[in-house]
Amino acid sequence: MTADFKKRQLTFLLLITVLSVVLYGIHSYVLSYFGSELKLFFPVWHIYAFLFAVTALLYTVVNYKFSTGKTDVLMLFMGGTLVKMFLAILFLLPVILSDFENKQPDIFNFFIPYFLYLAFEVYTITRFLEKTP
Repeated sequence: MTADFKKRQLTFLLLITVLSVVLYGIHSYVLSYFGSELKLFFPVWHIYAFLFAVTALLYTVVNYKFSTGKTDVLMLFMGGTLVKMFLAILFLLPVILSDFENKQPDIFNFFIPYFLYLAFEVYTITRFLEKTP
C-alpha cells in the first residue's frame, strides 16, 4: 500500500463518517418532526449503514486500482456504480415485494441519501483524479 493510498483512504473514511453522522442526524430530525406518524419498513440507520458500506467499498476499490498505477479507472467506477445500483434494488426488494401499505416513504428515505452519497463519491473520486499529472 502506498502512502498516497492510505492518505486518500483515511481522508475519505473521515469525510464519509462525518457526512453520515450529519445526514443521519438531519434525516432523523426531519422524520421525527414531520413524519412521526409514519410506519417505516426499514429503520433509518439500516439505510445509512448500507450506503456507508457500499460507498466505502467502491471508493476503496477505485482508490486501490488507482494506487497500483492504473489511471484509467472510469470503467471500474462505472461498473462499480452499476453493481451498487443492483445492490440497492436488492436492499429494497423486501419492501417492494411486501404487502406493506405505504411504500413510498421508504423508497424516498432510501433514494434521497443514496443520491447524496453518490454525489459525494463522484466528487471525492474526481478530486483525486484531477490531481494526477
